This record gives sequence, structure tokens and C-alpha cells, in this order.
Amino acid sequence: MASGVGDRVPLLCGEREAEELGLARRWWIESKQLWRIVGPAIFARLVTYSMNVITQAFAGHLGDLELASISIANTVVVGFNFGLMLGMASALETLCGQAFGAKMYHMLGVYLQRSCIILFLFALLLLPMYFFATPILLLLGQPTELAEQAGKVSMWFIPLHLSFAFLFPLQRYLQCQLKNSIIVAVSAFALVVHLFVTWFFVSKLKFGLIGTALTLDFSWWVGIICLFAYVTCGGCPETWNGFSMEAFSELWEFVKLSAASGIMLCLENWYYRILILLTGDLEDAEIAVDAISVCMSINAWELMIPLAFFAGTGVRVANELGAGDGKAARFASIVSVVTSSLIGLIFCLLIAVLHDKFALIYTSSSVVIKAVDKLSVLLTFTIFLNSIQPVLSGVAVGSGWQSFVAYVNIGTYYLVGIPAGVVMGWIFNLGVSGIWGGMIGGTAVQTLILAIITIKCDWVKEAAVAQERMQKWAGSASP
Repeated sequence: MASGVGDRVPLLCGEREAEELGLARRWWIESKQLWRIVGPAIFARLVTYSMNVITQAFAGHLGDLELASISIANTVVVGFNFGLMLGMASALETLCGQAFGAKMYHMLGVYLQRSCIILFLFALLLLPMYFFATPILLLLGQPTELAEQAGKVSMWFIPLHLSFAFLFPLQRYLQCQLKNSIIVAVSAFALVVHLFVTWFFVSKLKFGLIGTALTLDFSWWVGIICLFAYVTCGGCPETWNGFSMEAFSELWEFVKLSAASGIMLCLENWYYRILILLTGDLEDAEIAVDAISVCMSINAWELMIPLAFFAGTGVRVANELGAGDGKAARFASIVSVVTSSLIGLIFCLLIAVLHDKFALIYTSSSVVIKAVDKLSVLLTFTIFLNSIQPVLSGVAVGSGWQSFVAYVNIGTYYLVGIPAGVVMGWIFNLGVSGIWGGMIGGTAVQTLILAIITIKCDWVKEAAVAQERMQKWAGSASP
């Protein structure tokens, strides 16, 4: 059995040792631990994004309709489920992170199996979205030909959809025990495999659009097989004790935490996607959509960094709370927020300096470039807020506050941000700038609320809560 509460040692250092080390030394130690997670997480997220870009690039060479259909299927149908399943898997960052900090190592394998079971069942429940993708897209206003083609492609993305139930839990299970090198290696291998099989099946064998979709399915499952083989063949001897019937216990509690995590991140994932949909109803919609798409693409690339800090913060806070050191969890939160904010400020300065030039990456249209230039100030505000908000969400995940944050997201994003954007965009005739500005206001309110909650948090109490949770959930499982 795992060692008792009194034997658990904080991962950073004890209170007395912390005073002796000094602030600079503590900051350096915490930064190293944080970047052990953040660095590989950035790489893994960039690989995922790049695999989608490769798929869309090959589809683009097949024709405009093919490019549009695979982009719509991947963004609307797969994208919705990706965000939900990714969020649900983040429950493991809370539980595995705290169990690892508490040295209840055997529980990580049990939590991994529970997460895979829950996510697979949810994946089956979400399958109708793929079967009825065409009518859904028609309802969203897509042209008939595009909706029908995208609906067919969506059916071939079902294997990709099912892969989410296993890849995301495996990554978080390994991440929480700081086995990040294997995640980097497998991600790199999957990217090389994807590039080769896409070239071979699409360019050489001429399998067309369906072949393009199937290559993405194949590459994701390659990653799963590699990670699963690593876990089950001796890569995690302390945390993997084989398959256990204990994985089927406490499922309802796991469902509640996973669902709250999924809703929390899904609401965030879809917030700025709605911006593009709202922009499509404005006058001169084509130019407005092109301009906002350029800005959102730049934002999406940069967002890989804050999302990596989201993962790193969740793991670090969970580790320290599980180890019973609330003050170390607080310090980890501060280091992560400050570091991510500084990186965000650097990107804000780059956008400010290149405000009339960065759109050249995507277009040569002087009209679109001018429209992007006008939006560059809003892009800098968005990037800065996005360098703070995901990190605070990571604190929430590490502490197990997902249910509360889901309510905060609903209130700030959908009851403040979007209505404010609609009012500013149409009633005050500010167009896309008004819509975006209103939605930035929603993000700012959400960030402020999370910051206040984090600052006022009783971290000693949170550490006690985490240990109680570990003892309760471990009571039904044996090593």
C-alpha cells in the first residue's frame, strides 16, 4: 500500500528548506520542474496542429471543395468532440497529479483505466454527430454540396474520434509522473509517419479525399499503440500493475469530474470559434471573415504555449497538493502565471511591431491586410489575456475546481462576452471590431474572477481536501 500521510514529502522542498534556499533559488527549481512538463507539452500540441495542417494541405491539392469539406469536418464535427474529450481527460491531471504527489503510485494505473472506460463510453454516445454531420452542417448554414461532402468525410473520421478516448488519458497519465520524453518521441514518430503515409496514399496511390482522412486516423492510432506498449511493457513499473476490476469502481464520481472538466474546456474551446460564425453575418462578410481568420490562426499558433502551461500548471499544482504542501502549490501557480505572462508580452510586442506585415504570411490582398492591421490591437489584447487565463484554468484543474469554473465560463463567456459582442457589433455598428471587443471583455471578466479565486484560496485547506480525496478514492482500490 502507498505510504501514509505522514510519510509524504512535498516535491519542491519543505517550508524550512524553502526559507533557506531563498526566492531566486526556489524560482529556478520550480521553473525547471515546470518546463519539464511545458516543453514537451508545447511540442506535442504543435505536432497535433501540424498533422491537421498537413492533412488539409494535401486535401487542398485535390481541389477547393475537398479542402473546404475536410476543413469543415475537422473544425466543426471533430473539433467539437476533440475539445470535449480533451477536457474530460484533464480530470486525470487532477487525480493522477495528486496521487503522484501523495506517492499513491498504484492509483495512477487505476485512474488511467477508469478514464479510458469513461471516455470510450462518451465517445460512443457522441457518434451520432458523425452520422448526422450533413444535416447539422446544413442547419449551420453551410452550402448543400459542401455539407454533403463534409458529412461523408466525417464518417471516415470516426476512428480518429475513438482514438481520443485512449490517447488523451495515456498522455496525461505519463505527464503526471513526468515521463515526458516518451511523449515527445512518440509525437515526433507519429508526425513522420503521418507525413509519409499521407504522401504515399494521396500523392502516389491517389486514394483521394477518403484516403486523406484515413491517414490521419492511422497516424493517431500509431501514437496510441506506441504509448500503450510503453506503459504495459515495463515503462511504468510503479504505476502500472496490469488491468484491474478496480477500474470499474467509483465510476460515477469519475464521470462527474470528467464531465465538469470536459464542459469547462469545451466552453473555452468554442468561444472564439463563435466569433468567426458571428462575423459571417456582417456586411462585407468575406473580407471580415478573412481578416478574423488570419488573426485567429496567429492566435491559435501562439495559444499552443499557454495551453502547455495549462497542462504544466495542472500537474505541478496537483503534485504539490497531493504531497500535502499547499504553499508549494501556491508558489508553483505564481511561477507559471508570471512566466506565461512574460512570454505572452513578447508575442504582443511582436504583433505590435509587425501589425501591418504579419498578414502577408497568409494573403497578398491589400484589402485583407489593411483589415487585419485594424484588428491587430485586439489580437494583442487576446494574446495577452490568453497567456494568463489558461494558466489560471490549469490551477483550477490541479485543484479540482472544474465544476465551479464551468459555471464561471458560462456566465462570463456566454452571458457577458457574446451578448456584449453582439451589442457592440450590430447595435453600435462597430462591426467585427465590436464583436471581438465584446468577447475580449468576457475573457477579461473570466480571467479576473479566476485570479481573485486563486489569490484568495486557502492553499493549506486545499492540500487537506486533496489528501482526503486521495484517501477516499484509494479506499476502494488496492495496489
